[in-house]
Amino acid sequence: MSSKLGNITFYAVDPPALARFWGAVFGYPEATWEEPLKSELLASGVTETDLAHRGMAEDPDGIGPRFFFHHAPEPKSGRNRLHLDISATPGRRPTREELDAEKDRLVALGAEVVRLVDQTWGPWPELYFQMQDPEGNEFCLQ
Repeated sequence: MSSKLGNITFYAVDPPALARFWGAVFGYPEATWEEPLKSELLASGVTETDLAHRGMAEDPDGIGPRFFFHHAPEPKSGRNRLHLDISATPGRRPTREELDAEKDRLVALGAEVVRLVDQTWGPWPELYFQMQDPEGNEFCLQ
């Protein structure tokens, strides 16, 4: 038996906003605490404040990863020990124009470009953007 990825979880000052950002990155619909889930959560002791301090972004087809966002009272500091690599064109290497277009889309959503990496690593070419989400979490767009 092996394990399976459940959630990719972030701590965030504004979990619902970060959920909307990552949902938009992956083209997921905006997640809200809809019925009957909301009533079930409230009946179990979760409060409206608890719900306001959480966020989720989930693939409606169940294929892509599910992201969950918990509240943290302070902004992120320091470098991530783990980051996501986002494929601009899943299944193939993007052209420079496709990579730039996806970078521009993510910036319009609230991401920030840290730097462009254009180098080789051994025999492999590397062309990607190091970026940050709206709360400073690092990720790469390749």
